[in-house]
Amino acid sequence: MHEYTSTARVWGLSCPGFPEEVSRARRWTRDILRGSPLAEDAELIVSELSANAILHTASGHERGSFHLAVAVSPQVIALSVTDEGGTGTAPKIELQDQDQEAEHGRGLGMVSVIAHRVVVHDSDNGHTVTAELYADQHPGGHPC
Repeated sequence: MHEYTSTARVWGLSCPGFPEEVSRARRWTRDILRGSPLAEDAELIVSELSANAILHTASGHERGSFHLAVAVSPQVIALSVTDEGGTGTAPKIELQDQDQEAEHGRGLGMVSVIAHRVVVHDSDNGHTVTAELYADQHPGGHPC
């Protein structure tokens, strides 16, 4: 392989912060990952991260947007959603038992169970949540 050639491919999509854009992001991810055994998990993760951006940050306000990146290599699929921030708190993963009737607070915990690794990066301009799915391991990073 040439030293400047990579086997990883990266796609990007910017979406207005409307609820119907979550299904667009999900379809886009499904199209990119067609045929991958990780496609369904990736779709679910993108759906959750996109919905969180719209519901919990400035991305869901008038003229707001969120940005999605999908990176695919033979070893890993990395799914990143970047929001516009605008809240006093950053996304956080909560795995403790929660009220089953609660409408919020379980999404990133669910993503962390499906993904092998989840990283939250905060900046002055928003938050980026990246979930990684490894091709050679089972979800949650724990081989059976």
